[in-house]
Amino acid sequence: MNPIGDLLTSKHVVKAMGNLIELVHRTPLKQSTTLNRITGSDVFLKLENLQKTGSFKIRGALNKVLSLPEDEAKKGIFAASAGNHAQGIALACSLRGVPSKIFMPKHTPLSKVSATRQYGAEAILVGDTYQESYSQALEEVEKAGSTYVHAFDDYRVMAGQGTIALEMLQQNSQLDMIFVSVGGGGLISGMAVAAKAINPRIKIVGVQAEGASATYKKFHGIHYKGTERVGTIADGILVKEPGQKTYPLIQKYVDEMVTVSDEEIAYTIMFMLEREKMLVEGAGAAALAAVLYKKIITNGKNIGCVISGGNADSIQFMKYRELAEGAMGNII
Repeated sequence: MNPIGDLLTSKHVVKAMGNLIELVHRTPLKQSTTLNRITGSDVFLKLENLQKTGSFKIRGALNKVLSLPEDEAKKGIFAASAGNHAQGIALACSLRGVPSKIFMPKHTPLSKVSATRQYGAEAILVGDTYQESYSQALEEVEKAGSTYVHAFDDYRVMAGQGTIALEMLQQNSQLDMIFVSVGGGGLISGMAVAAKAINPRIKIVGVQAEGASATYKKFHGIHYKGTERVGTIADGILVKEPGQKTYPLIQKYVDEMVTVSDEEIAYTIMFMLEREKMLVEGAGAAALAAVLYKKIITNGKNIGCVISGGNADSIQFMKYRELAEGAMGNII
């Protein structure tokens, strides 16, 4: 089992596909007549909200956990997560038969905390942001001597996430652009590496929430401080800083980075629920929000859009509806 080292290539993503093919769902790539009409494009939604654990995160978690040498795995797995990576790690560790302990921000939706525990992990709520949970997890790993699995800054995790791009281009080889939500960058890094290897002309667009846009700012050369306060309804992409391993890949392979407001994300959540009868969380809605609100001109093109997760907090739906009202007039 050779380590990937400091590189991620399409070969690693193809290998990950082989590791995961019988363990994860090959999620649908769905079209919507309504979306096509609104955007003037052919939009194809990759429905990772229908994936096991309700999110794409199971792909990277499984690829990493199953690849660990036995002596590392049996020490137990620690992770930090805003929710979806937690569930992925918990399920992956259960499948391998090793214990897991997940550190999650205190504001993590109860549905994600409960699901993490149901998959067999010990969930510890600490800190207001992912970074604070991450720092606490690292302290505990040092004491316990366990193995830490990063939510995004890990090449095997990225390779697992990249399998989504392979599936999308198998399902539709004519895609011109793919929109991907970005928190720490694990999803877009793996997908961009894989997609560009298949079609160097395909455009990869990253989407961040305005309230947590460190990668967007770095990509565009805008000064930002790691101490800046972050906040967004899209808790799955509520990350303060770009990944050290993911950002160089984003810089090399991603064509554009844009941001969307919480109001635009909220409208997209309600749009998917009311028009498509589909439950989508904030992070899962962000990429589609960029398409709906025309952050990039897509007229007449074949657009792929990753709906990255569906673990929405039902308690927040009144807030989403109120926020959505402020953004509705900009589309229809």
